[in-house]
Amino acid sequence: MSQDSTRDSAERPRFRPVPWTPLETPQDVELWIDAHNRTMQEMIGPQETGVGVRFTLAPGGDVYLQTTGDAVLLDVEPDAGWIAPLIMAATHAEQPAGQVWILPEDKLVQLLLGLSTLVESTLIVTGHNFKHSRRLY
Repeated sequence: MSQDSTRDSAERPRFRPVPWTPLETPQDVELWIDAHNRTMQEMIGPQETGVGVRFTLAPGGDVYLQTTGDAVLLDVEPDAGWIAPLIMAATHAEQPAGQVWILPEDKLVQLLLGLSTLVESTLIVTGHNFKHSRRLY
């Protein structure tokens, strides 16, 4: 292997953005969740933390999503703060004091349907600090 090939593979990102296709039905969302979970199980090691998905919004900003056993953590970056009214409408949640929303797991489908038309791309992330407290919703 040449030095250039070694350098290219070392510089190549582990995960790449995936263009988003809007999800139109709850069944579409369920299929996306299943496919995404399989991909993450194949590509993410058990020792990795801060695992989630970054949604890059077409109008601007990033939202990071992580699911736990019983909650959905949504880290809304300041440049995506404009999306708060949509999150509240889709999930019937109140806006948190900080940028991390902690939602019941059963709100994931509604959340993804609400965000779907605004997403430009997704990216698997590891090592993201979701900055949440121990209190879950």
